[in-house]
Amino acid sequence: MNKTMIKKIFKISVCVFLLFISIFHQRELLSQSFIVYPGEELLYEVDFLGIKLGSIKIVTENVENYEGKEVYKAKAYIDSYEGIPFVDLHTIYQSWFDKSVSFTYRFVSNTKQSDNSWDYQEINPDYKTNKYRLSKYLKNNCYFNETFELKQKANDGLSIFFLARKYTKLNRTITVPTIMDKNVDYTILTFRSKIESSTISAVPYPIRTIYFNGEGKWKGVYGLSGYFEGWFSDDDARIPIRAKMNVYVGNINIELKSWIRPGWTPPKS
Repeated sequence: MNKTMIKKIFKISVCVFLLFISIFHQRELLSQSFIVYPGEELLYEVDFLGIKLGSIKIVTENVENYEGKEVYKAKAYIDSYEGIPFVDLHTIYQSWFDKSVSFTYRFVSNTKQSDNSWDYQEINPDYKTNKYRLSKYLKNNCYFNETFELKQKANDGLSIFFLARKYTKLNRTITVPTIMDKNVDYTILTFRSKIESSTISAVPYPIRTIYFNGEGKWKGVYGLSGYFEGWFSDDDARIPIRAKMNVYVGNINIELKSWIRPGWTPPKS
């Protein structure tokens, strides 16, 4: 397996994971304090055929003022592990999203390059003009700056993590718009309100989780089939516990490794 193949597999697992955890809905509205919890840190591990490729850490930061509006702020750190042959991936996502947890105002990503420079990308939706601007910089030089059509309010690859946790148990199929680089793509989610036990190495007992599956309609790379499965904690926090998805070479697994959230423990099955 070459460098490009492993790196693409890891990137796919990250993107799909953030998408699948974003779109988990329910009929009864949960208190925002359960979902957006400042100081919360969730650490996940990415596994491919028994090879631990890296980690995803999602941090909920404090409320900020963005262009005169109070918004939520979150950050994700995506890192490959040292010692993985031919892989050196380090990316940081940042999202500023509405306090309704239903759409984004700004999304920024920084990805480390092989020469230790950083590729910077920013998405700025303008809901008044129904457009969004995508800007890309490398070594502080802008190499892409264009606007694209935006027909409705949408989420980015990180804010949808919290949209998902706001609702559960919808018991039907939905379609959710998400800004993905130069396109506003869609993901089809099927919710069954199906309770299952999930086992992960970080917890010494089976966890009570809610299962769902879906299909991404975006254009994947390296044979991404679009089909994926996810399991959330069956409690008010709605913590994503694990995910499973298919790429050309096989299955990717993502598991909750550790967490910082006072008072929360995974519910027992």
